[in-house]
Amino acid sequence: MAKIKHTKNELKAQRIALARFERFLPMLQLKKQQLQIEIQEIDAQLSANHRAEMELRTGTAGWAGLWAGEDAGQLPPVSVKVRLQDGNIAGVPVPVLEGVETTWQTPDLFATPAWYDDAMEALAKFVRLRLERWVLEEKRRRIAQELAYTTQRVNLFEKVKIPECRENIRIIKIFLGDQQTAAVVRGKLAKRRTLAYESGGLGPAEHKGAGQR
Repeated sequence: MAKIKHTKNELKAQRIALARFERFLPMLQLKKQQLQIEIQEIDAQLSANHRAEMELRTGTAGWAGLWAGEDAGQLPPVSVKVRLQDGNIAGVPVPVLEGVETTWQTPDLFATPAWYDDAMEALAKFVRLRLERWVLEEKRRRIAQELAYTTQRVNLFEKVKIPECRENIRIIKIFLGDQQTAAVVRGKLAKRRTLAYESGGLGPAEHKGAGQR
């Protein structure tokens, strides 16, 4: 704990700091809760994305091996266009997937295998699922990073700054109270000696010596 001055100005400064910490703490706690909820939702979305990919793999398992056949070489390249936007979650900038467009050359039905259309549709779905997963994972990474920072600040305020200010205020108030009590006692003693001198109980020399003690 840093050394503090036992003064009224320091007492005021500690009270201002305490009020500031107590004002900001609920906002930080709320932000922490929001970030935790967002991560839970993203985790659910990632699980749904994984299930969708597994279902797609299962659905295409019967003919997926044909990709390695001779006919696979006849498939044209696929063009993928991704639309990303900048989003914001609880003050955290995150990517937002606006859409994915996959296009390919219209095939010659007489020159391509029968499974061509299904294969290209499945490929487009795989691409969308993988891009969705990347965006979700990046979003989760950024939010988790902000959550860690926010949690540190919440712990700092709850366990360090607020208790420290309260303890400083307590110590300063005790010190100032003792000082005030001592001043009152000294005032009463001085008044008593003055009255004794005025009533003849003390000589001038005695009164002067009492005032110096």
